[in-house]
Amino acid sequence: MAAVEAHKAHAPKRVTCGVITVSDTRTEATDESGALLKRILTDAGHALAFYAIVKDEASPILDAVERALGACDAILTNGGTGLSPRDVTIETLEPKLDKVLPGFGELFRSLSYGEIGSAAMLSRALAGVYRGRLLFCLPGSPAAVELAARSLVLPELGHAVGVMKG
Repeated sequence: MAAVEAHKAHAPKRVTCGVITVSDTRTEATDESGALLKRILTDAGHALAFYAIVKDEASPILDAVERALGACDAILTNGGTGLSPRDVTIETLEPKLDKVLPGFGELFRSLSYGEIGSAAMLSRALAGVYRGRLLFCLPGSPAAVELAARSLVLPELGHAVGVMKG
């Protein structure tokens, strides 16, 4: 464990992040999950450089991610990861990933199983590297956002970005 802590000691303490909410119905006033994610990141000392709410359609999702690339080291989407025909975040972004981090989805579903039972298998949460940036695709519910952000994203965010930057 000491080797892990020593390795993480060189990680950036502050990461510049973007938050993208994927929803056909949310507005900035009703975007509870996006607001929660922004608050969790900034409370942990990270910078928020990009925020958008986009329709659950491939072109707006990809456009928002592309716009965030210039300002962010990590981009976190929420929403559009379920089984509904309108949920296209994963179909849109997964093929664009340079590297997939399968452990993120596996761990998220495992943690989620402890909270919601077998419904956890319906989550298609995903993480990877997109054009040199860390990308997390989280479900849209506030409980799922909080679980993923606090249990998985925050503990490794600086470390992962540091490793990616060499």
